[in-house]
Amino acid sequence: MALHTFLNSISSEPLHVLSEAILISQYVKLNLSEDNEALKQVDVSSPKHLGNFINQIKAENNALVAFGGYKEVRGIYRRSNHFSNPEQERNIHLGVDLWIDANTPIFAPLDGRVHSFKNNINFGDYGPTIILEHTVNNIVFHTLYGHLSLQSIQQLKVGKTFVKGEPIATLGDETVNGNYPPHLHFQIIKDLQGCLGDYPGVCSKKDLNFYSENCPDPNILLKLT
Repeated sequence: MALHTFLNSISSEPLHVLSEAILISQYVKLNLSEDNEALKQVDVSSPKHLGNFINQIKAENNALVAFGGYKEVRGIYRRSNHFSNPEQERNIHLGVDLWIDANTPIFAPLDGRVHSFKNNINFGDYGPTIILEHTVNNIVFHTLYGHLSLQSIQQLKVGKTFVKGEPIATLGDETVNGNYPPHLHFQIIKDLQGCLGDYPGVCSKKDLNFYSENCPDPNILLKLT
């Protein structure tokens, strides 16, 4: 069974990485693609200016959370050498971003154990990151949580278990999260390829076919649309 099909079968109801008290109607879809004309008027290299743009979208839609980004082609990563080199540009986003205030609690969508964690400190990187390992019906897969607070990983231990709905972390701000407005990067990963506390959240067009299979759309679980 393909991972996409299996994940879709886990639950007919939305799974939650933010509080269940936030209604689906309080989420608004956000377009951060390089084709968004409105975004071209924003200095996306500035957490303040990008944050103001996102907050305006939320305010106009009476939303608490802006979300989106899976396989979105973005120009925001050009500000960092971490994503670009002379041979290929990594600009296709592989997770779902949930834009909400710093210190917002993050919850385990399913029972899981801490596979690994790390503070990824490159400019534009995840900052504090946790990867959970899940086993459902003998099928193993992983979920990654990026742009967390430093406190989220300070007392953490590999192998620690969390039950579905248990808080696992809080969001960080731009001083620790890679220099972005506060948000959660949530990603599903089948094969971590030996990575610990980190995994590519952005890929090049050349590698998209592989990553599309290895990192299916997180909205399969979240069911926000």
